[in-house]
Amino acid sequence: MPQSLSLQQLPFSQACENNKQPIFTLLAKWFVNRQHVLEIGSGTGQHSVYFAENLAHARWQPSDQQHYLPTLQARLDLQTSPNLQQAISLDVTQPWPLLLSDVDAIFSANTLHIMSKPMVEAFFTGVGSVLVNSGSLVVYGPFNYQGQFTSDSNQQFNLWLQHNNPDSGIRDIEWICQLAQQQGLTLQEDITMPANNRLLHFTK
Repeated sequence: MPQSLSLQQLPFSQACENNKQPIFTLLAKWFVNRQHVLEIGSGTGQHSVYFAENLAHARWQPSDQQHYLPTLQARLDLQTSPNLQQAISLDVTQPWPLLLSDVDAIFSANTLHIMSKPMVEAFFTGVGSVLVNSGSLVVYGPFNYQGQFTSDSNQQFNLWLQHNNPDSGIRDIEWICQLAQQQGLTLQEDITMPANNRLLHFTK
């Protein structure tokens, strides 16, 4: 993808635009002392750009699967935040890059319901391998509680997800917490967010 693309020509997520400020309000508190943030599944790069600009004390590392990197990096190239890093290729089911050895915070938005269950398990195994002790993991997205959807719209969204990919789906919070605990992560806060989403804050 040519780096000369304009901002208007790049993929755009209205959901990212809507939720970046509510998410940032909490990241500003949770990441106040964090120095190296890994974002998993950076997608369009809108979160990367906004959070790096507003968390100037932290090095922000975007990542995604290889085929998303050209348009992701094209957006990053249009920004000037000195703490915003070049995007790296990260497939949660493959060995994670060694350069992630000093990560003290990880952020991921709207990824776990897209992943298959084995990929979610690999996500947490990888997080456990690269996140330093006392580090933070923050995950944004929809979750079920005791096997129940939190809204009719989430139930409809889940049907849409599984129609497009039978391996995807909104995950149970209890299972997510179990996977986290296996990696030494403890859920500290579970915050209600707009559009029937949650923001989960774990610490290691």
